[in-house]
Amino acid sequence: MTTPRFTGTDAYVADDGLMMAVNAAITLEKPILVKGEPGTGKTMLAEQVATALGAPFIQWHIKSTTKARQGLYEYDAVSRLRDGQLGEERVHDIGNYIVRGKLWEAFDSDSRAVLLIDEIDKADIEFPNDLLLELDRMEFFVYELNQVIKAKHRPIIIITSNNEKELPDAFLRRCFFHYITFPDRETLTRIVDVHYPGIKKTLLKAALEAFFGLREIPGLKKKPSTSELLDWLKLLMAEDIDESILRESATKKVIPPLYGALLKNEQDVQLFERLAFMARRET
Repeated sequence: MTTPRFTGTDAYVADDGLMMAVNAAITLEKPILVKGEPGTGKTMLAEQVATALGAPFIQWHIKSTTKARQGLYEYDAVSRLRDGQLGEERVHDIGNYIVRGKLWEAFDSDSRAVLLIDEIDKADIEFPNDLLLELDRMEFFVYELNQVIKAKHRPIIIITSNNEKELPDAFLRRCFFHYITFPDRETLTRIVDVHYPGIKKTLLKAALEAFFGLREIPGLKKKPSTSELLDWLKLLMAEDIDESILRESATKKVIPPLYGALLKNEQDVQLFERLAFMARRET
């Protein structure tokens, strides 16, 4: 059987390195661990891989309280106890109280699914290790049913991390790794063209100048991301902001219009204003 290959989609601009990484992980039948700045399209990558390959998409979003077993299944003992007290007939089949997790969904899919384990670094440090056996063998045991659940088709597993904490070496060894570098100006232009094909080139050029100027400020707590640039451009077009206003704000070293889409905390706003004030005083 021919191995499917990811070549990007009309809605997602992927560079050669990213496409190569995804296809390498598919060929090796290993999870791909994707890191990068927040807002660089890690979650959207998984959605678009599923779209490109015509595969079912299953998302498991990880929180600080998420346990690995929840991805396999959970036994709802409380509901069973309640039904037993009410004399429900279904109480005699324990299978009625087994809640399937996202990993089970992916294993049971009739066609090869794309499983996104999103923001794995939010969970407890033991979370990745607790999934090692299941990801290696593509099976797990359900004790309540005395049954082994095996994957009908090995899913394509995409795992994202924002680098909030280090992941265990044993887990990393089982993954293919790719870091999404922040897009350069040319790639960002292509990304914007996908989302806003009708945007004026002069507006985009002035906006990108202001955007990269913000990102280059030393000491910025949170640099604006690709998704925030797209939000900002949407606002600029909705408010019909002229590119001359953007150029003027850059020339006079003042904060750009609608900056709330780009700068997300008061420390960064104050830092920009201090640096802009010093630059104006020097000139």
